[in-house]
Amino acid sequence: MTEPQVWTLIGVFGALMAGGHAVLIAMMRAQISGLRNEMIARFATVDARFEAVDAKFDRVMTKLEHLDRDVQHLMNREFGGERT
Repeated sequence: MTEPQVWTLIGVFGALMAGGHAVLIAMMRAQISGLRNEMIARFATVDARFEAVDAKFDRVMTKLEHLDRDVQHLMNREFGGERT
């Protein structure tokens, strides 16, 4: 282990291993960042869909309230009085 070539090979091997790890970590970070951005976009789409469904439910509830009011009015007119 006194030969300079052996120490050079050990140094080159260590540098290659460190460089390989650095590249691997950078690629993993890029993949995770891309996944995070894609999930954020998909969650935004899902939130928009839920808002649309909420708006539809609000319209249905309004229609049901109006229908209830109309039925109450018809019942009062036909049977002449408040019904509880």
